[in-house]
Amino acid sequence: MAATVDTKPTRRSAGRRLADLLHGHRRAQVGLLLAGPLGWLVIAYLGSLAVLFVAAFWQLDDFSGQIVHSYSLANFETLWEGQVYREIVLRTVGVAAAVTVTDAILAFPIAFYMAKVATPRARAALTVAVLMPLWASYLVKVYAWRTILNEDGILNWALGPFGLKGPGYGIVATWLVFSYLWLPYMVLPIYAGLERIPNSLLDASGDLGGKPGTTFRRVVLPMAFPAVAAGSIFTFSLTLGDYITPQLVSSKQFIGNVVYANVGVANNLPLAAAFATVPVVVMVVYLLVARRLGAFEQL
Repeated sequence: MAATVDTKPTRRSAGRRLADLLHGHRRAQVGLLLAGPLGWLVIAYLGSLAVLFVAAFWQLDDFSGQIVHSYSLANFETLWEGQVYREIVLRTVGVAAAVTVTDAILAFPIAFYMAKVATPRARAALTVAVLMPLWASYLVKVYAWRTILNEDGILNWALGPFGLKGPGYGIVATWLVFSYLWLPYMVLPIYAGLERIPNSLLDASGDLGGKPGTTFRRVVLPMAFPAVAAGSIFTFSLTLGDYITPQLVSSKQFIGNVVYANVGVANNLPLAAAFATVPVVVMVVYLLVARRLGAFEQL
């Protein structure tokens, strides 16, 4: 009869030797623990960005339709000289800024009530209410708004008796839908920032004769502004890169629509990659400004 070899002691001894080797070496332990996630980040995320930037310098052969791996700045020159591309960038950035400001105005009173006024039970209910839209499918929400904004939709039906009419499909519709979609991403950071403000500061301002408006301007807003900047990172970046909502509720082109069209229908990957670098550059500048405003400490 063949003898069986028990490998468990060997495995235990190997594990023990590894544990003994790492004992007292905290940096090696942390490095080994983070090796997998960081490796995935470098390969999947940073690697894809590197490929994107490299592809932006390639060319498309007009005759064969094949991608030529020769490097030049022709794609960026096309974007810079084309007025239509500049208009699309300005439109996208403008809508992203409008959505960010709108969500900040809407989110601040909600977050303030949650943090400073509501009872624990009401706070929990409001938190669920804020998070609930995130549980629904993105497409379901956009199509629901498409139905609302339709010519025969519920919005025109409700405004009809007053002689009013909804905005229909277009830039205003895009702004409304984006503001609805990203509002929770603004409420939660502001709520977290307001919750960190001690109530004693608000009481002290009132004891010193500060009116509610003065307390808000001089105490609450300066201390909560980094949280607003943190929330704006989400609303601005999500709007900047989205292409589904503009395609469904507007006929206007945004950066994402042009990138998608060039990757698919036009089969011009180099131009799509070059145009995709524009929101990356915009977000890098935006993040640098947000960092100066203390937004990263609120994330």
